[in-house]
Amino acid sequence: MSTHIGARPGEIAPLVLMPGDPLRAKWIAETFLDDAECYTEVRGMLGFTGTWRGHPVSVQGSGMGQPSLAICATELFREYDVQSVVRVGSAGGLTDKVAIRDVIIASGACTDSSMNRIRFDGLDYAPVADFGLLSAAVSAAGDRSNVHVGLIFSGDSFYSPRPELLGPMVQHGCLAIEMEASALYTIAAGHGRKALCICTVSDHIVTGEETTAAEREQTFGDMVEIALAAGTASGTSIS
Repeated sequence: MSTHIGARPGEIAPLVLMPGDPLRAKWIAETFLDDAECYTEVRGMLGFTGTWRGHPVSVQGSGMGQPSLAICATELFREYDVQSVVRVGSAGGLTDKVAIRDVIIASGACTDSSMNRIRFDGLDYAPVADFGLLSAAVSAAGDRSNVHVGLIFSGDSFYSPRPELLGPMVQHGCLAIEMEASALYTIAAGHGRKALCICTVSDHIVTGEETTAAEREQTFGDMVEIALAAGTASGTSIS
């Protein structure tokens, strides 16, 4: 039983979907999984395990930011032998190439966090998605016109005092900003496991459009369907 998740051995599936919002985790479990049962409520970070088309799948809230996600992801890999984590989160659009409610499959995650520079003694590690999950997600997305594949930016500050610094990132291909993927990709790689981030554009830095808290919690179904199809297609959901 881990410190911050507190589930018993065997209660968490090898495939975990990880939204930041624990109430989105609850909505995913109730909407997409069969026979879902709650295995943790520690610190309000709800976690559930059920099945999707016969495959065992867990959904675990991670909270906001890379430090919070890093705790959850590390315990999932280390204490519960989870093989794949697919983040299903929200993101802010940084370019007119993406629109509100578009889905972004993140091939890699740039960041302003110091977590990796500390880990790698100042070297710049490149956090990227597991290729198997990435290709499976692209296949699962099919010909949906609202799905994009590309770089995202994992920021440490939601209210950044230097928003102008994102300009060069956009010029070099970053489509959106969120707060967790860089840490997830790094931690998964360090444990020899698989990770992918799929985000829905919940607000747009360029246009000023935004969704409500209720919409962010309960209406981002496209990315969940893609994540479930990709995760189960890779075979990592079966112990």
